[in-house]
Amino acid sequence: MSRYRRIAANTRGRDLAVGDIHGHFERLRQCLDRVNFDPSVDRVFSVGDLVDRGPYSPHALEWLAQPWFHAVQGNHEALAISHLRGGRVDLDMYRAAGGGWFLALPKAQQEAFVEAFLNLPIALEVQTAAGPVGLLHADSPFNDWTLLRDSLLYDDEPQVREVCQWSRRRLKEGDHHPVEGLRALLVGHTPVLDVQVLGNVWHLDTGGWRSGHFSVLELASLKLLSPAPSV
Repeated sequence: MSRYRRIAANTRGRDLAVGDIHGHFERLRQCLDRVNFDPSVDRVFSVGDLVDRGPYSPHALEWLAQPWFHAVQGNHEALAISHLRGGRVDLDMYRAAGGGWFLALPKAQQEAFVEAFLNLPIALEVQTAAGPVGLLHADSPFNDWTLLRDSLLYDDEPQVREVCQWSRRRLKEGDHHPVEGLRALLVGHTPVLDVQVLGNVWHLDTGGWRSGHFSVLELASLKLLSPAPSV
């Protein structure tokens, strides 16, 4: 698999990005219906964490098989990979984080998910008319997208992947430094009440997988299409 993937601009429809899904694909489908998503021309980009916590985690394979759906590998996909491929995983933590459904699967079924997760890049770069938009699950360890791209393509250092999939530093520190070489970087991992933009880094996980709402961002305009539901 390539840990870095570049995708050409969509010349027919819209490119839409969403935060962490965590097994709530039916809720996401309803959200996409509300913004008139058209799978014949539009595409959906996910910042990872497709599975765990929600009731429809097994649907991840169906979504990943769609030509209009693209995702980066989140830390929950990485946990599944580590568990099956001999990595160190705290099983109590994994279950508490929603991974019980995966641990209960027969090994052959686990293998199908892990093969799909291994095909996911750590970083995506999507071309738009206004410039490239990057996607990671958590954060970039570099304030230069070129450095991250080269690291993933040529070095594949575990500590770089760890930041990309696990770091919460930027939000904790309120770091507004932009990631150079991108129009915007889209991430999830850390739930926020509303979309947070620090520098050019957009934090999209507004808790669509729990009691919150999915925030759908159009890449071409960087406009949110799904405001928070009225209370």
